[in-house]
Amino acid sequence: MNAIRAMRDGRSRFFMGMGGNFVSATPDTAVTEAALRRCELTVQVSTKLNRSHVVTGRRAIILPTLGRTDRDRRGGREQRVTVEDSMGAVHSSRGRLAPPSEDLLSEVAIVARLCALIFAGRDGVPQADWAQLEGDYALIRSHIERVVPGFDDFERRVDKGRTLHLPNGPRDSRSFATSDGKAHFTANTLEYPRIPEGRILLQTLRSHDQYNTTIYGKDDRYRGIHGGRRVVMVNADDIRELGFAEDEIIDLVSEWRAPDGHVEERRAEEFRIVAYSTPRGNAAAYYPETNVLVPLDSVADVSGTPTSKSVVVRLEHRGAPA
Repeated sequence: MNAIRAMRDGRSRFFMGMGGNFVSATPDTAVTEAALRRCELTVQVSTKLNRSHVVTGRRAIILPTLGRTDRDRRGGREQRVTVEDSMGAVHSSRGRLAPPSEDLLSEVAIVARLCALIFAGRDGVPQADWAQLEGDYALIRSHIERVVPGFDDFERRVDKGRTLHLPNGPRDSRSFATSDGKAHFTANTLEYPRIPEGRILLQTLRSHDQYNTTIYGKDDRYRGIHGGRRVVMVNADDIRELGFAEDEIIDLVSEWRAPDGHVEERRAEEFRIVAYSTPRGNAAAYYPETNVLVPLDSVADVSGTPTSKSVVVRLEHRGAPA
């Protein structure tokens, strides 16, 4: 969020994305797009084109790169990278497919060459052998091994398809990094959001045919919705009570009260109402179509995470006065 604010406010003039689809993954779509367009240069390192490639700074560069499934031959042999899953397990990954072009560089090569240009000739700055690191990814793993706890003997532990499990004190030895070595528990009062009358609480979510911001189809087998994504799932009783009808095309308008008391609104147009067994007062719709409804400054306490699971919205009949 701070990166978007810095671009919005002119404090950051350069953006570089390593993969991903920044525009479609972030909240407050119009503000994020305007922030990127304020940059002097935007760079996308990508395997495929997406929405972010057409939202650019004054100058823009696309650097095509190998995907993880593409064969990466460098330094006279095939290279492998390592990936970590959400359980703290690390394993190697080697592409097997013929690359789209023999001229494509890997992400490692792109970063190494950029670093060689940026740091070359800087007095007092320790120099790495970037060309050597580009040609042998095992050397990068050896650097990781020396500086990141838990990666001891990194190369051997991921060799031949082995999995490296990162250390986890509570799991491995029932030990805890606390003053007395014991687990500490806290109790917090459960807080409920206050929803004004005539409004509902919206959460954004993914469909079955979707991986992050990549949409493979317009069907959602999870929820029995087919042929479209601009839908909002609302409890049948709420639909009637709010004065709407199932399958009606409506607008979604979010309402967020800023710290100064001013109520900010965002609008997402032309959504079809679907009766769904969501709890009363709650609704759901897909992202990235509804990212526009989440204000940049509406974030969770402490973590700063966008409040994409807790958006106060009202439904509006099409053509109704704002």
